[in-house]
Amino acid sequence: MKRTALALTMALALTAPTAATAQDSTMIHNPMLWADTPDPDVIRVGDTFYLVTTTMHLMPGAPVMASKDLKNWETVGYIFDRLTDSPKYDLQEGTVYGRGQWATSLKYHDGKFWALLAPNEGGPMGDTYIFTAPKAEGPWTIHARLRHFHDATLFFDDDGTPYVFFGTGEMCQLTRDLKGVVEGSLRHYFQREADERGLLEGTRVIKHNGTYYAQLISHVYAPGRHRREVCYRTKDLKGTWEKNVILESDFGGFSYLAQGTIVDTEDGDWYGIMFQDRGGVGRVLTLSPVRWIDGWPMLGDERGKVPDVVRPYRSGQPKKEIVCADDFSNTKLGLHWQWNHNPIDAAWSLSERPGFLRLKTNRVVPNLYLAPNTLTQRMFGPTCSGVVCIDFSKMKDGDCAGFCAFNGDSGVLTLKKNGKTVFLEMSEQKVSLSDREKAVTNVDDKMIEGVSLTKLAPKAKQVWLRIDGDFQPGHNDAANFYYSLDGQEWKQIGSKNYRCNFDYRRFFMGSKFAIFNYATKKAGGYIDVDEFKLL
Repeated sequence: MKRTALALTMALALTAPTAATAQDSTMIHNPMLWADTPDPDVIRVGDTFYLVTTTMHLMPGAPVMASKDLKNWETVGYIFDRLTDSPKYDLQEGTVYGRGQWATSLKYHDGKFWALLAPNEGGPMGDTYIFTAPKAEGPWTIHARLRHFHDATLFFDDDGTPYVFFGTGEMCQLTRDLKGVVEGSLRHYFQREADERGLLEGTRVIKHNGTYYAQLISHVYAPGRHRREVCYRTKDLKGTWEKNVILESDFGGFSYLAQGTIVDTEDGDWYGIMFQDRGGVGRVLTLSPVRWIDGWPMLGDERGKVPDVVRPYRSGQPKKEIVCADDFSNTKLGLHWQWNHNPIDAAWSLSERPGFLRLKTNRVVPNLYLAPNTLTQRMFGPTCSGVVCIDFSKMKDGDCAGFCAFNGDSGVLTLKKNGKTVFLEMSEQKVSLSDREKAVTNVDDKMIEGVSLTKLAPKAKQVWLRIDGDFQPGHNDAANFYYSLDGQEWKQIGSKNYRCNFDYRRFFMGSKFAIFNYATKKAGGYIDVDEFKLL
């Protein structure tokens, strides 16, 4: 028997948890994913939930994550390995920082998975891609390319007719083969109110009990209004749409949140998954119960607020994470890693020295922001600590390698080879990008502290580098930096409580752990990374 909306709220949302409940590791503690996972779309196929999120300039792109219980998520695949429409994806003739893949829509229809995405670009680089795959893990193939649809969602009606909903209240019908737009079908299905002057975007569409529901984020600027999730509904796609606010809630000491979708379970319960901007860590996901009230999917607890704690949909599931430690003993790179822009495959290896990741320099570049083959994972909250062990014995003169909290403003630990001497520097680096090409116009590189590893340990061939992140409310998104010559005793270096920033004008993403190696004089050197640990 399906539970009522009231019973669901009582069963799932604990809005005033006891101290014991608040520490209960079996519960889902919001944020559900305290890491950069913006623009989510979530579907359920059988007993498995699938989530896709935005990763922009990182490759492979459009990660697909899976969960049985809405608590334990793991990355199971990517919709594409790389994008090749421009040399900018290869960090040449500009970059795609803050652009690339945005707001992917994920659907399951007629026994296949479908994904629709449009890079935030102009011209052919901004074409909408439609991908398809027999299973969420892939392999995914390009099915069609269409005109640009901003923040779009793909929708299949009960009879299989495909539609695209996009922008601020726009929609069109696609041809049955999903390779074109039906002539004359483009129209606005609603007009925003006069006091709602910001964009309504991030559309997600479902059909429930014969009614169509379009969910959008509203950036409201009217007095007394906040960022919120609104919903339009109709029983006839060509008819009139009604509007309601389905979530207007701050959460966890941060501002109001919205943009996401709702998804049902096999038992007929519903959940809402929305993201919240959280500074340097990025945009994080929250989970709320959904109560159907007068035919509207109202998110949150009985007060309409995002709850602190939610019971997992299913108990006893194995622990899964989207950020993972790695000893590089596998023959394939783990799905938890993403490269900054397209990788140069000939310049990295897991087989040349088994048990190590080898990063080779392959072209001369002036700075970190143009360095190929920088390997990343998300930093995460409430706190995180990442460690790499680097063998630097094969670096060449002018090479720069290391570990950083990577973003438009980066806190960087760099091993610099100068002749026969290896220096370790902690620096604060800030990139400037041109508006159109996102070309790197300047990097402000401020060295805070440096030491000569050659003097400290003349025979040393490796060093451990550590970055601690603290994204707790009120802790100013602080990162601290350390090094060790034995992996046991640590010495802090450089900035104390370096501020990790989120800047939508440049990277538009949360801070990442990043391992890098680039040449400033001559290509051909390399480093071997023994491990990436999470403390």
